[in-house]
Order: sequence, then structure tokens, then C-alpha cells
Amino acid sequence: MKVLGACPLDCPDGCSWVVDVADGTAVGLRGNKEHPVTRGALCVKVNRYLEQVHSPERITHPLRRVGRKGEGRFERITWDEALDEIATRLTGIVDEYGGEAIWPFHGTGSLGYLQGLEGFSGRRFFNALGASLHDPTICSIAGSTGLKYTLGTSGGMDPEDFTRSKLILLWGTNPLSSGHHVWKFVQDSGAYTVAIDPVRSRTAERCDEHLAPLPGTDAALALGLMHVIVSLGAEDGAFLAAHTEGWPEFRGRVEEYTPERTAAITGVPVERIVALGERIARTRPTAIRASQGMQRHAGGGMALRTLACLPGVTGDWAIPGGGLHYSTSGHFRLDVPALVRFDLLPNPVRTLSMTRMGEALLETTAPPVKALFVIAANPVGSNPDQRRVIEGLSREDLFTVVLEHFPTDTADYADIVLPATMQPEHLDVIAAYGNLYLVWNEPAVAPPGECLPTTETFRRLAERMGLTEPALYDSDEELANQLLKQYDIDRLRADGFLKIDPRPVPTDKLRFVSPRAAAAGHDPLAGYTPPADPGDGLVLISAASHYFLNTTFGSNPELRRRAGEPTVMIHPDDASARGISDGDPVTVANERGSFDAIAEVSDAVRPGVAATPKGRWAKHTGGATVNATIAERDSDFGGGAVFHDNRVQITPHPST
Repeated sequence: MKVLGACPLDCPDGCSWVVDVADGTAVGLRGNKEHPVTRGALCVKVNRYLEQVHSPERITHPLRRVGRKGEGRFERITWDEALDEIATRLTGIVDEYGGEAIWPFHGTGSLGYLQGLEGFSGRRFFNALGASLHDPTICSIAGSTGLKYTLGTSGGMDPEDFTRSKLILLWGTNPLSSGHHVWKFVQDSGAYTVAIDPVRSRTAERCDEHLAPLPGTDAALALGLMHVIVSLGAEDGAFLAAHTEGWPEFRGRVEEYTPERTAAITGVPVERIVALGERIARTRPTAIRASQGMQRHAGGGMALRTLACLPGVTGDWAIPGGGLHYSTSGHFRLDVPALVRFDLLPNPVRTLSMTRMGEALLETTAPPVKALFVIAANPVGSNPDQRRVIEGLSREDLFTVVLEHFPTDTADYADIVLPATMQPEHLDVIAAYGNLYLVWNEPAVAPPGECLPTTETFRRLAERMGLTEPALYDSDEELANQLLKQYDIDRLRADGFLKIDPRPVPTDKLRFVSPRAAAAGHDPLAGYTPPADPGDGLVLISAASHYFLNTTFGSNPELRRRAGEPTVMIHPDDASARGISDGDPVTVANERGSFDAIAEVSDAVRPGVAATPKGRWAKHTGGATVNATIAERDSDFGGGAVFHDNRVQITPHPST
């Protein structure tokens, strides 16, 4: 039997897959050949997904902690015991502190709108209790907010239109390791390709050209390229007059960023800036693919806001195959309010920031966080300031429930661990953020042991707590129908995927001067905000691994073997100055924390920059990962994370 499903992982591609089932067991998994983006191919990570499903390490029964927090020692209990304990503890916390003392902490371990996706799963239940809201600031919010200031939407061009492009700028993105399906459209275009990335990534090695700006200087580079275009008189006057606001003011800012000034800021040679600016000026259509990594710094929102101005200056927004692609989420017409039901809140409640977990657990009062539910997340491995996150999770007075598949670093700090189903075992809906397809996930097999869909867990918990709101007991099919009322759900379920109609981009006029930005207290004029880490040393980038997806697959034996030991890449000049040779064990540190790695001396990283892949589990790497060095500090827009605004010292171990 073949069952159509959808990859749930935090990747832009939102792949459609086919599960082969024999005797009630999933025995094969492959990409759906009929899906125009998936085209029958999955990635190196998801090709091993069934190993995760069948892993002997999988959690299949409720567990109660019997050791100290962090030790990872648990005993098996029944679902009745687990539900009784959770219901009793939550009731007591609500009675003493109020519902806001409960924090449902949702991650992107699943992008399913029913079983995961940053807070949609279980949100009705938590609303009925008056729990704090969860702000999912860890991924893309700074860039999305910046794009809305410029374009009125965070939705960009359809990546399938890359096949029409003549020039493609792959800006701060490495699709051959993260979201590889867009590369097919890049190849099909025959376009001249330019990678803009401080590291010569797998993707950069395949491009026609590679520029390596200093991290966090992307907006300055965009302004410098626009300066070259304007100096050639190559701006699209007709588009600017008809479809933009604030061009005279923005032109003045562009004129400030001469190639010489831009080179001084970015570290990109003047002649390379001029040459690329001239190429953009004479090439229509030009497309830009930018991803989340480039906005994880102090000026990240401004970087995307300004980058979206470039196709406005050239008029590419009006040309098929031109424009910018960051996220397509803004194009979907999903009825999320009907799904999450914020109207069930008994009164207004506070919002807690995902990327300030340490602060919230250690410093928040009135009320303090007394109960934490971790759903589709592993914050010990994924959040900034790992030391403070662990300190907060170690509080004995914090009642922590983790819904999980595996004994992650975070699960080790739980009081109760609940076994969650994996994608072939439940119903779900995926909306890709890297293309325009909805994907349906039909359950293919029964779950192992006592694993439950997250939706069913909260239905049972609502019943155990005596909650009478009928909406808390809606079935998964009812939830899907409420979410998808704008779409043909029968066709979606039958075909497995459905392409949606995009919204206009820009939604009205492209705004070089944004009243919305001004109202939020920001510079109304698009520009450049520099990185802000006050520390000394090298700028450390912790980009996506080729073998892990965030911390998903961090326990997979084969992918861990392929990934090898933790490494940090350092330029030969920087290594020589520190007495470091290729293969040396080193310590990477700043005032927040440290981790150990093996030095990889290579000119694939530019001078002044170091790079290490993210996705490791702390328990596998001596108790700390790169996130031990990351600050709990907000980006400019939306409170986003600053993973790449991070300065460190790299020193050889004393024994080397």
C-alpha cells in the first residue's frame, strides 16, 4: 500500500512524500514524483526518516522523572498517571498564580498546522486556561517584518519562476544543504548565479561567482549595488514613478553608499561591487533568493527590508522571473484564528519570547513561569545562551512537560515526558514556506507503543481537567476543515498537494519610506543597521548542517557518523595568528560560554570569520554546543534571534 504524506520538518521545501506500507509497517519512504517541487527526491536527512520512526531509542510510553533534572533518569508510567499528575499540577498552579504562569513553548520540530508549527497544536487548550502566549521569534521574524515594511507582505516571488531568470543572487543561503529543491529551478534557468555568503558553501562552489561580505553587512552591500545601478542611470523610472513611494529620499541614501564606502563596511573589494552592480544593471530579469540566516543579527530586519528595495530600483518586481524570494508563507489564506481560537482566552495575557527563554525562566515575575510545556522543540540545543536555558530548566519548582520522540537534551530536564506520534502516524497539513504548495499528510501506520498525536494528548488532558468548551474536543478532520475553509480540501486530500494562487507583491506600492516602520519606532527610510556584538575576536557563524535539521537527526547514528566530530572553520591567516593548525582541538569561547571543536583551517571562510554547523546535541559533545556562546539579544525588528551576531575567541587546547 502507498500512502501520500508530507515532510513536517523545518525546511522551506515542504516535500510531498510516499510511504510504502506492508503488513502495517512503513517499509519505504520516497519523494512524490508528481509534486512539481519535490520531483521524487528527498534530502540526505529525510532519506533516513524511517530510521527515526523505527529507532530503538524512540520514546513510546509516558515517563516520570526519578533523578535530578538533567540526569535523564525516568520511570515508565501509564497515561492515566501522567494525565492525573499534569492535571493536578496545572490546577494548583492556575489557582495560586493564574494561567499566565503556564508557558506553552512550541518549536518547529514539526511544521504541521495540527501537530506542531510554533504554537498551533494545543493552543485552544492553553487559551482555555489563560496561559501565556508564545512568540516564535527564533527563526524568520526579523526578515519577515522588514519585508512587510517594504512590500506590505512577507510573501515573495514564486521560486518556480526562477526558471525565467537571467541572473540569480543566492544571498545568504545554501540550498544544496538546506532546502535543496530550489536548486533545480536555478539550474533549469541557465542563469548566471552569484552566491553572496561569508563562507564558500557547497552552493557557492557551484555558482558562477562568490562574494564574501562580513556577516551582518548585507544591507550595506545591497545599497552599494544600487549605487552602481543608479550611477549608470539604469534605474527603472517608470516602475519607480508608478509603483513606489519615497524614491527621492531613498535615492539620497543610496548615493551615500559609494563602492569605496561599501567596500570598507563589507570587506568586498570595490571592483567586485562595481562589476556585480553593472551586471544587475544590464540583466533583466534578476531574482534574489535570500533565507533566514542573513537576518539573524542586530540589523537583520533592515537587511531584508533594504534587499527588497533592489528589485524595486531595477523594476524586476514587475517582470516574471524577477524579484525576491524569502518566504512564501504570506501567500497562504489559512484560517489560523479559527484553528487556535484566541477568543477562548478569559482575559488578555502576556507574551513570552521564544528566544529569551533563559530570561523568562530566571527573571520573569508577576507571575513567574511555574509550568512549561515543550512541544516540537529542543531549546537546550536550539536556543541562545545555552547556560542560562539549562539553569532555568533546572529549577526544581518549574513543572516541565515535554512531548517528544527521543530523549533529547531538553527531555532530560522534564518532570513528565509524553510520547508523540511521528509523521506517518497522524493526520496533518503542511504549508511550505519555500513554494506555493499545501501538502496533506495522511496517517499511514498505527503508532508504536502508547504514542499519541499531540492533538489527542490535549483532548485527553482537557477531559481530565474537566474543561467543557466543545472546541477543545474537535477531531483532527474538523480542525483541518476549519483551517482550510478557503481551499478545496477534498482535492488536496486526494492528490496529496495543492498549489495556491499567490497574493500580489508588492501588495500596493513598494515603500522605500515606511509609515509602519516609523510607527514602530524605526527609521522610516530603508538603510543599513550594523551588527552589534560588542565583543572582540572572530565573528562566528553557525549555519545549517548538511546532516542535521536544527537538532532533528542529532541522535541518528549514521548521520552523526557522516557529520564527524564538531568542527570550526577558520581562515589560514586567523589560524596562523593563533598558533592553530588544521586538525587541532580548540576551544571556542566568549563571556557567555564555550564549546570544544576540531579546527578546520580553510580559505572557504573569509578572514575575520569562523564557521561551525549547528544541530549537535550537548550530551554528545561534552555538555555544550555553539549555542553556549550565543547572546539572548534581540534583532532590530520583531525580537528575532542574533545567532550570527556573535564574536568569539578561538584558542588551541593546552596539550596541542
